[in-house]
Amino acid sequence: MLHPSYADLINVVNSGVEEGEDPVVSSRYSIVMATSKRARQIIAGDEELVDGRGKKPLSVAVEELNQGKIQILNEEFAEETEESEAEASETGVSETEEAQESAQAEETQESQEADASDGE
Repeated sequence: MLHPSYADLINVVNSGVEEGEDPVVSSRYSIVMATSKRARQIIAGDEELVDGRGKKPLSVAVEELNQGKIQILNEEFAEETEESEAEASETGVSETEEAQESAQAEETQESQEADASDGE
């Protein structure tokens, strides 16, 4: 038997959902898909978020989910994230790079304004 149970995992995942909202997870299938995806990430070299010595990657993923170290995103949020990542890869510029460029432009503008006021 899987410990924690599917019901326990579903409760953990949906614990942050307010009354009247749709639950993030309503089936065991979602739990299986999320934990198997996380297990593949661990196999690929991602850092384990819980002590996983001597445990298989899937067991580590289940424990991470049970402890709230990872979250299952609802479909809307996952689609928004995928779209923004796709846009960033299409343009070749990430949000971080955009923020850095914006900050550099502001610094340049401030520097030019300071130089102009010094010259007067």
